[in-house]
Parts: sequence; C-alpha cells; structure tokens
Amino acid sequence: MKILVPIKRVIDPYVSIRVKSDQTGVETDNVKMSMNPFCEIAVEEAIRLKESGKATEIIAISIGNQACQETIRTALAMGADKGIHVLTDEILEPLAIAKILAKIVEQESPGLVILGKQAIDGDNNQTGQMLAALTEMPQGTFASKIEIEGEKIKVTREIDGGLQALNLNMPAVITTDLRLNEPRYASLPNIMKAKKKPIDQKTPVDFGIDISPRIKILKVIEPPKRQAGVKVESVTELVDKLKNEAGVI
Repeated sequence: MKILVPIKRVIDPYVSIRVKSDQTGVETDNVKMSMNPFCEIAVEEAIRLKESGKATEIIAISIGNQACQETIRTALAMGADKGIHVLTDEILEPLAIAKILAKIVEQESPGLVILGKQAIDGDNNQTGQMLAALTEMPQGTFASKIEIEGEKIKVTREIDGGLQALNLNMPAVITTDLRLNEPRYASLPNIMKAKKKPIDQKTPVDFGIDISPRIKILKVIEPPKRQAGVKVESVTELVDKLKNEAGVI
C-alpha cells in the first residue's frame, strides 16, 4: 500500500511571531522555519505503518516555495521514500491545496492519505476534509489511533464528548491529532541517506489548477496586550470591578 503524506513548512512553533509594520502579514524573513507539528505526526504514523508491514511506500508532498524542499528532506530523513514538491511562490488557500492534492491522489492511487488536522499558521482545519470531498474518499479526522485490518481501517477520533470509533473502507483520508504518536528525530545516517532520495518537482500549472485567492486579507494585527492583575480588599470590591470594569456580570 502506498501512503501520501502532505506536509507544510511553517514558522517554528517556538518562535515569537512578529506582525509586519504594514500589517499585511507576519515576518518570515530570517525567521526559523520547520515542519508543521501535526504534519510531523502524520509522517511518523505513515512510517510506523510501513514498519509494521501495512505499507510499502511513503510519499511526502509539500506545496510552496523552493525552501519547502528542506521540509521534504526532513520527512525523507524520518523515513519517507520519495517526495513531490509543487513549486509556487503564492500563498495558497486550503481549497487550492486540496485540489492539487486531489490530482496527485488521482495520479498516485494511494491506499491512504495521512495529513495533519491543521497547520499552526492558518489554523484552518479544512484541507483534509476538502480533499476527502474532492476525491470521494471516506475520512477520519482528529485521529488519536489508527488500526488497519485488511482493506478496512479503524480510526479512533477525538470529539468534544470523548472518543469516537470509525470503520472506513480504504482508500481513505486521515487527519492526525496530537495524541496519535510522538514523532521521532531523524538520525545522522538517515539525514545523509535523505539527500539521495528523489524529489519530483511540479507546478500548479502541471495540474491545471486555478490557485487564485478567494479571500482578501485586509490587515493583520497583534492581539491586545494582557493587562496586569490587581488585588482587591473584599468580595464587594471584586463584584464591583467585575460589574463595572470587566462587564462580565
């Protein structure tokens, strides 16, 4: 079985985000970038499935500028077999990404597509669901456990009320939650091997996909600074502040 793992290059989660002075977005120049944490979990799960004999090939896919090849190399060093880089300097919306991925699914005919439930930059949580709709494949979102039994896959997913179990026919689309696994670190020998693994480069034009944006960002601003707390002398003063200053009662 072949597994496709879409991955995204984002600002490292431990970096403090700074908004551009013209409020058109956030600063990315000279900022540390890394693989989206949910995508790391997806890569790790695909590798574990291969190690258990459930999969034969893992293809990591990234859509973005030339620097995305570094992110693909990271996935290859973790254990993916090959990469596909869709080169574009445009910032793509989830629907455009899902359409490109749908074309790759059509070409590669995978048994499973595993991707992070969301990227930490946009937090849209849309690409996996849109991909499932476009390919008409069953989907299991927010997966905290995956079990493959023959041509079916059992997905335990996290919901507000607890856990929900789904039995899906493959091929299927799975999006990963935080508790699915703990991603491994790439060893130095595997990092060296990753440099020789193939990466196919394509563009959105190769798939005939219109990537024109449908949403216009008016401006990006920082959240308001948290104000310092104050001490009150009595319950009466506390209630007065909650009523007159905070407006919560």
